[in-house]
Amino acid sequence: MRRTTSRTGAGPVADAPAPEAAAAPEQTVAPAPAPAPAAVEQRLRTEFPFELPRGYVDGTGTVHRDGVMRLATARDELIPLRDVRVQENPAYLSVVLLGRVISSLGTLPSVHDGVVENMFASDLAFLQDFYRQVNAEGHTRAAVQCPHCSEPFEVELGGSRLGES
Repeated sequence: MRRTTSRTGAGPVADAPAPEAAAAPEQTVAPAPAPAPAAVEQRLRTEFPFELPRGYVDGTGTVHRDGVMRLATARDELIPLRDVRVQENPAYLSVVLLGRVISSLGTLPSVHDGVVENMFASDLAFLQDFYRQVNAEGHTRAAVQCPHCSEPFEVELGGSRLGES
């Protein structure tokens, strides 16, 4: 390929091809193929946001409603079984377990079983149901069918705004 300017900078050479024309024959490389679907990395979702129906009221009167629950591990489900409170009252298991898997709630610095045991009953019931949805089924969506047209679709059961689940 010829240069379009001389080394001395005297100007373009008259019979040199235009830069676009010179580059065109060299651009015959095909674009790289897209990665195969199996090669696409899929990440496991381990945290699920929620909004309590009423909200936890702390010692200063602040209401905390927005939180995050993580997936439970086998350890999360086994350790509470050694707790004396759970051994004396098996119903306390869900309080201790929820205290382990709720990773954040509003602006509280930490969430523990003491926070959970002071929640309103409706919030505790919501969190128990949310825990089952996240950990048993692996997601918070459910397949349903329209009662009018019988068309199947999915609904979000948890993690959505209040009243939308």
